[in-house]
Amino acid sequence: MAPPGEKSPWTALAELSSIGVAMVLATVIGFAGGYYADKWLGTEPWLLLIGLGFGIAAGFVMLFRSVSKAGREIDDSK
Repeated sequence: MAPPGEKSPWTALAELSSIGVAMVLATVIGFAGGYYADKWLGTEPWLLLIGLGFGIAAGFVMLFRSVSKAGREIDDSK
């Protein structure tokens, strides 16, 4: 068990694994949104590619935010 005021290793592992899940989920949501918009509007494959690009970009934004948050927490603990 971690001392009071410190994160346990399990908490850190949960935060790291959520980054991977969030990146995959953002990509899949962008892909699916683009796919169904293409089917609805008949613009294949353009909206699929745009949705996929937005999904990948959203995943990397979440990654960079998580990394900067972890960096700030490390700096604050020193």
